[in-house]
Amino acid sequence: MLHQLCHTKARAADATDAGGSMAVTGNVPGGPGTPGGTPGGGPGGPSGGGPLAGVRVVELAGIGPGPFAAMLLADLGADVVRVDRPGGGGLAVNPAYDVTNRGKRSVLVDLKSAEGPARVLDLVERADVLIEGFRPGVAERLGVGPADCHARNPKLVYGRMTGWGQDGPLAHTAGHDIAYIAVTGALGMIGNPGEPPAVPANLVGDYAGGSLYLVIGVLAALQHARTPGGAGQVVDAAIVDGTAHLTAMIHGMMAAGGWQDRRGANLLDGGCPFYGTYETSDGGYMAVGALEQQFYDTFVELLGIKDEAPARKDLARWGELREAVAAHFKSRTRQEWTEVFEGSDACVAPVLSLGEAPHHPHLAARATFTDFGGITQPAPAPRFSATPAAVTAGPALPGAHTESVARDWDVPALLPKEV
Repeated sequence: MLHQLCHTKARAADATDAGGSMAVTGNVPGGPGTPGGTPGGGPGGPSGGGPLAGVRVVELAGIGPGPFAAMLLADLGADVVRVDRPGGGGLAVNPAYDVTNRGKRSVLVDLKSAEGPARVLDLVERADVLIEGFRPGVAERLGVGPADCHARNPKLVYGRMTGWGQDGPLAHTAGHDIAYIAVTGALGMIGNPGEPPAVPANLVGDYAGGSLYLVIGVLAALQHARTPGGAGQVVDAAIVDGTAHLTAMIHGMMAAGGWQDRRGANLLDGGCPFYGTYETSDGGYMAVGALEQQFYDTFVELLGIKDEAPARKDLARWGELREAVAAHFKSRTRQEWTEVFEGSDACVAPVLSLGEAPHHPHLAARATFTDFGGITQPAPAPRFSATPAAVTAGPALPGAHTESVARDWDVPALLPKEV
């Protein structure tokens, strides 16, 4: 989505397709970000914690998948410098609350100015990774494309986040998550039969098919660059490619005759009465995933339909089974059913809202969410036994870390010229 998200939005902020200046931001005293701190916990420098400690990343500011990918690298300990454009851009959200910019530092650079590209290349010379999400060809026109960057730093991993990819008939076309997952077949799988496909927010395309694949590609390329004889390269992370890749298992099942190419007719898409969601008496929902026989046996027993439920393998009676399950769930509240199934192997869980999720006992025990700088947010994931990661700074505010980056990266040209 970023590519075309960056096409339309970051490019909206960059009305001319340049997506120019960015700023290295961080938390400001008194703001909802890091309490009086800068990314890394030290006086303007990186913390050194996490498995990516020592890795330097330049992020050319955009929105959506690119910033999220850079956030993940920052979560894992990388020193991420976000290059923001003067005057802002991106999402219409107070930057102090943009969690995808947590743990980063920000500098302001106008890529359309005479000296702008040179400032970015100064950072690139000292970086391991660069991430950008412009339309194909824009970075090149701005003077910060792969050739320009590799001329200064042959070991650089140049990560490109786009919706359609760097080539193909639609490469230069605007788009968003919903279009990318639509053409890959992913959107068409989601929802009830006879109803429009259900829109899964922008998680499947932008962040799963986009950000996570960009991070995987960047880390793989970084490993290659650091091996003897290795060199930097371009990582072309297209949301359409990543989303299509996510459907690999389904394509295999379809080829084997175990998946019907239509919504709500399969084991994992809501077509199965013991894999789906059911409304409770108070308007809440419970999620059921009792696929295996032993889990199903526990499920029907706790639900109270053990003696009346038709055989689970009798597909002709799945409709009857679904009605029985639905009727019983409607007899109690979500909380009551949660207490019935809690701790069992029935594979049943309450459907929680975003606001409720941090208070779930299991997630709370694992500290899956964290409160930092007054913002409740997901904690870094995954977890590492030897190099644990942690949120060390709140959302980077545009331009807030120019001095610390100029010092730590030895790029004095970032500092304003003295009058």
